Amino acid sequence: MKLTIQERKTFGDLTKKYLQDERVRSMNHYIQHGSITTLQHCIMVAETGFLLNRRLHLGANEESLIRAALLHDFYLYDWHEKSDDHKLHGFTHARKAAENARRFFAINQQEYRAINSHMWPLTLTKLPVSRIGWILCVADKYCAMKETIFHRR
Repeated sequence: MKLTIQERKTFGDLTKKYLQDERVRSMNHYIQHGSITTLQHCIMVAETGFLLNRRLHLGANEESLIRAALLHDFYLYDWHEKSDDHKLHGFTHARKAAENARRFFAINQQEYRAINSHMWPLTLTKLPVSRIGWILCVADKYCAMKETIFHRR
């Protein structure tokens, strides 16, 4: 699925503030899956979620969905490096990203919960509870799988 010209403009308007932020742009220094950076991954998840919401008429708030998707991996470290701080990255990074997003961008509670639950079902007790949370979770899994398979280093 591709964005239409109008959707590309709307998506650009909704992401501009975040993509101009130095802290968000710093995610471009970290590899996420294969050869894809964390920032590229977050943009792809935001675009995929945006399209799912529009094409399937899911009715999630677009601004909140995009904000949560862009910041869902806003943990700001290289998870490939060995460190006690992120030894269990898969289980802990969602909370770290949600805390960073709340600290630097004053996200709302629904966005916080969506970011914090995006690793479900790996984090069994953190079940998504909103449309935004479910869309983010599905878009993240889809993009991660695509990146891992098709963008090997």
